[in-house]
Amino acid sequence: MNPNEEQDQGEDSEAVTELVCQEADLRDGQMKVVSVADQNVLLVRTEGRYNAIGSQCSHYNAPLVKGALVGYRVRCPFHGACFNIKTGDIEEYPGLDSLPCHKVTVRDGKVYVAIRKKTLKQTRRVKEMCSVLPNITHTILLVGGGPAALVCAETLRQNCYQGRIVMVTKDSLPPYDKPKLSKALNEDSGNIVLRSSEFFQQYGIEVRTEQEAVNVNTRGKAVTMKDGSLLRYDQLLISTGCRARPLSCPGSDLKGVKLLQRYEDGKDIHASCLGRKAVVVGTSFIGMEVASYLANKASSVAIVGTTKYPYERSLGSQIGHMTMQVRNDCERTVIAMTFVLQHHLFQMLEEHNVKFYMNDSVTEIRGENGLVKEVMLKSGTILEADVVIAGIGVIPNSDFLADSEVEIDSRKAVVVDKFMRTNIADVFSAGDITSFPLTIRGDQRVSVGHWQMSQAQGRVAALNMLNIPTKMESVPFFWTVLLGKSIRYTGYGEGYTEIIFKGKVEERKFLAFYIKDDAVVAAASLMFDPAVARLAELMATGQRFTKVQTQAEDLSWLQM
Repeated sequence: MNPNEEQDQGEDSEAVTELVCQEADLRDGQMKVVSVADQNVLLVRTEGRYNAIGSQCSHYNAPLVKGALVGYRVRCPFHGACFNIKTGDIEEYPGLDSLPCHKVTVRDGKVYVAIRKKTLKQTRRVKEMCSVLPNITHTILLVGGGPAALVCAETLRQNCYQGRIVMVTKDSLPPYDKPKLSKALNEDSGNIVLRSSEFFQQYGIEVRTEQEAVNVNTRGKAVTMKDGSLLRYDQLLISTGCRARPLSCPGSDLKGVKLLQRYEDGKDIHASCLGRKAVVVGTSFIGMEVASYLANKASSVAIVGTTKYPYERSLGSQIGHMTMQVRNDCERTVIAMTFVLQHHLFQMLEEHNVKFYMNDSVTEIRGENGLVKEVMLKSGTILEADVVIAGIGVIPNSDFLADSEVEIDSRKAVVVDKFMRTNIADVFSAGDITSFPLTIRGDQRVSVGHWQMSQAQGRVAALNMLNIPTKMESVPFFWTVLLGKSIRYTGYGEGYTEIIFKGKVEERKFLAFYIKDDAVVAAASLMFDPAVARLAELMATGQRFTKVQTQAEDLSWLQM
C-alpha cells in the first residue's frame, strides 16, 4: 500500500481538496510549493511519503522551499528556524509559531492535499497551550523579558504546566523582536512586540514591565525588586541578558552620546541623527548595522574601529598576523580572499555615505554647552559629530546576583550545565547571560549572544523545570543585514586558523568555511542560500566535515 493511502479514510467534508501533482513528480528529499484554494502549501516527499505544511517560515515569512530539507525537518534558508514536516511544529528557532499541517492522500498515482475550511487562510499556528489554574500555588518566576523568558513561558504552558508564571522585565514593552532595533531604529512598537497583551492574559502569563531585580535570596526563594517588593518563587529562570558597554573616555557623558539597549533608544538615535553628523564607535554587528541604517539618513556617518577591518574577530582573519605566517600558495589564497571579502564590506558602506577610521580608537569626546561637537581619535584625527553611538560590546546583567550563591564566571556570565541548570537547585538560566557547554565544540564552555540560541535555551530550561530531561544541543545560527544584503553565519568559529572560500567574493556572492584542526567549525555566506542553513542542519544531526571536503570543487557533501 502506498504510505499515503491510509490517509484516505474518512474524508473531511469540511475541507477543500485539490489535485496538486502526480505521485512521480517528486523524488525523496524534494520539495515543491503547490496551491490549494489559492493557498500556498509546501509539499514534501521523504521516504516515499508525502507531507504538506505551510510554505512560509513563521519568523519572517521566508520561502521554505528554498531551505534545507534533512530527514523530516526543513530549515529556513534565511535565519535557520526548523519545522517538522510531519506535524508543522517548530523545532528550532528563531520564531515562535508552528505551521499548519495538511492532509495528503495519494490515489491512483495522483497526490491530493486537503485543507480544512476553517483554517484555509491560516499561515501559522500557536501550539496548543493550557492556562493557569487559580488553586495551584506553585510559581515559576522569569527574571528578564527577552526571547529566553518568552519561549520558556510558552513551553511551560505547551507542556501542561498550570501553575503561576510571572515575568519581570526592565523594558517598557513586553517581549519584543530586539534584533530589529539595530536594523530599523525607527520601527513602530506594534511591529516588534512578539505577543499581544491578550495573548498573555489568555494563557495566564503575568508580565510586569519596568521592573528590575536587585537581589536574589536562593535559600529563601525570593527576589527583591528595585521598588522594594518581594517576589517569591518555587523555580527561577535568570534571563536578564546583557547591556551595551558604555564608552569610558572623557566626554562620554555629554548629551548626544548614545547606547542602543532599549526600544526607546532606537527611536532616539533615529531622531537625533536625521540630517546630522553621526559617529559610530565599534565595528561589531550592532555598530555596522546602525551605520548601515543611518547611511541615507544622517548628513555623514563615520565608523571608528580598533581592528584593521570590520568583523575581523568574528568573520575574518587578522590579515597582518597571517601574512607573517604565510607558508604556501593555499594560505596566500586564503589571505587574498579574506582581504577581498573585508574590502567589499568596506566598499558596500563607503558607496553609501559611510567613512571608516580603522586601527584607531576614541580618546576624547569634546562638546560645547554640554552637547557633542567632535571626536578625538588616537591617531590625532578629529571627527565632527552631533551624535556618537557606541557599539563596543556588552556586559552580562548579573550584578543583582552578586550576593547570591549562583555561580558567576570571570566574565560575569551565569554558569549552567547542558540542562540550563545553575549550581543552585530550582534556579535555571538562559540567554545571553549564560556560559554553557556547546555540543558542536565538544562541550567547550561558551557565551553565545544569538537570538536563536536564547530561544532554544528558554525551551530547554522549561522542559527541565518540568522534569522532562532535555539537553541544550542547538547549533548557533546568526544573521546580519547591511544595506539590504544578509550575511548568514552558523557554528562557532572562535580559534579558527583558516578560511576557505567558495564563490566570488568580489561579486558579493560567496560561502566561507572556517577551519580549526582540519575541521569545519563555522560557515558564513552572502547570496549563497541555503548553504549555511544546510550546514547548520547537518551539524545538528551530528555530522562533522573536514578541510579536505571544503577544498573540493564538488560540494555534493553539502547536498547543494
